[in-house]
Amino acid sequence: MRHDTSTHTPEPVSLPYDRPAGCPFDPPTPLAELRARQPLSPMAYPDGHQGRLITSHSLVRAVLADPRFSSRYELMHFPLPGGPEGELPPAPPGDMTGMDAPEHTRFRRLLAGKFTVRRMRLLTERVEEVTAEHLDAMEAQGPGTDLVLAFAQPIPALVICELLGVPFADRETFHGFVTALMSLDSTPDERMAAMTGLQEYMYGLVLAKRAEPTDDLLSDLTTSDLTDEELTGLGGFLLGAGLDTTANMLAHGTFALLRHPDQLDALRADPDLADQAVEELMRYLSIAHTTVRVALEDVELDGQIIKAGETVTLSIQAANRDPERFADPDSLDLHRKATGQLGFGHGIHQCLGQQLARVEMRVALPALLTRFPTLRLSVPADDVPLRTDMNIYGVHSLPVTWDGK
Repeated sequence: MRHDTSTHTPEPVSLPYDRPAGCPFDPPTPLAELRARQPLSPMAYPDGHQGRLITSHSLVRAVLADPRFSSRYELMHFPLPGGPEGELPPAPPGDMTGMDAPEHTRFRRLLAGKFTVRRMRLLTERVEEVTAEHLDAMEAQGPGTDLVLAFAQPIPALVICELLGVPFADRETFHGFVTALMSLDSTPDERMAAMTGLQEYMYGLVLAKRAEPTDDLLSDLTTSDLTDEELTGLGGFLLGAGLDTTANMLAHGTFALLRHPDQLDALRADPDLADQAVEELMRYLSIAHTTVRVALEDVELDGQIIKAGETVTLSIQAANRDPERFADPDSLDLHRKATGQLGFGHGIHQCLGQQLARVEMRVALPALLTRFPTLRLSVPADDVPLRTDMNIYGVHSLPVTWDGK
């Protein structure tokens, strides 16, 4: 379907970013208006670049699958105020998100066999153990906790650490680096310091794995043709990706369920609904709200020409609420088959660890609701601090309580 391609040239928009007050799960209101009026819009970037903003599901999906659009950082303009000024540096060795084929393909092939559905299913038992241990600790402590610290952060952190072979005892160190890299409030100097710190930490770990391999993914990769620098960057990339995204899906997903008691009751009554629930929560919440590409050549899209060199910002949250793709998209409905949701991306950069994330959510969310049937917020919903200052949306903390025995 083509949209408004008429005669007048619309004024460039800025990326809508502020979410509607009192609606912690809804995208910024102007995104829906843009999607309905002109889903491929000119966009004014903070550094003066004029690129594009895409808000429909079909166009976002098309660009993500199109090799004429690049993911290389050094070609991009940052879409949000307060971001890096001037040209961005190229992706460091091993950072797959900032690469195109064939370089990206080399890394993807190395990792593809290590994140298969079968292998992730084998990890299910360990995820169940880790989840039960943390729920036991919550129960032993008694009613009242911050669910982010007690449940949402440590479960995926422990799992990714074990998978990669990263000492869990070092989590405060590397989690601090990852948080600084994800924060929109970090200065360029703070972001660079965090990047350097994470690389130094991972480099030491890579050297240790080469000297004395253990039974984990990093040790396994030391037998490949990756250099120490590439393995360092890849390890940091995998660690960062496995920490923040799943943690925020667990915390924000629980928040959403507590605010939709009919859906919470449905999942509690039927744990087999977990598979659909995960896909629907990924669609509804869209915690990775945007991604960026750059046209490598002139590309015709929706009746318009995107010029070579134009940066294109893709709104994942607008795409996942597109009424042309999902009926009644602003409703959370765990019985919906949210096939095609773009929360894990699409195309060659589709999330490599999506099967692991699915396993963690499928196990942890029903287990939490079953163990604590009276789980509820312990503060007014409006007082839950939202991560509007981070690249990955969610909650900074989630104070909850339950009836004790």
